[in-house]
Amino acid sequence: MRAAGGERSKLSPEPHGWGGNSMIARLPLEEADIVEQIWSLQHQAYRLETRAVGLAEAPPLPDTFDSIRSSGDAYYGVLSEDGELLGAAAVRSEAPGTLDITRLMVHPERLRQGIGSSLVRYVLDNHPEAKRFTVAASSQNAPAVALYRRCGFVPGETVRSAAGVELTLFRLER
Repeated sequence: MRAAGGERSKLSPEPHGWGGNSMIARLPLEEADIVEQIWSLQHQAYRLETRAVGLAEAPPLPDTFDSIRSSGDAYYGVLSEDGELLGAAAVRSEAPGTLDITRLMVHPERLRQGIGSSLVRYVLDNHPEAKRFTVAASSQNAPAVALYRRCGFVPGETVRSAAGVELTLFRLER
């Protein structure tokens, strides 16, 4: 990625291959260009998901540039060779030994290319300290439900979001 002024982004020193001309790396939230790409990608993916789960109108996303930057989440992204953000995952730990995947998003034009699976596997592989992983997905989002199951997550309880969407809470223990 290019930061303002055209200099190369300071990505994680240990990028992980995704395939093709892309890589997975920790995204530095101190770089405005990266936060803008996360915000944009999140909105594109969210619009697509709200249609897929049958909502007539998408509830507003509360995230702003500043809330993403100050969230405390660690973001990982799949970057194309030219620095375009193709997919991202965000994680946080609120309990010792547990890591929550708080966001997983893939560019709508890059769906079904293994980006989401690669991001989830990257998170699992790069957090050996975590013994439990959690994530929530719309119960009606069949591709997301299938992805988490393929990665070893087990569905648990269901809850309703403020917008009335049924969410399945997934857990993986190791």
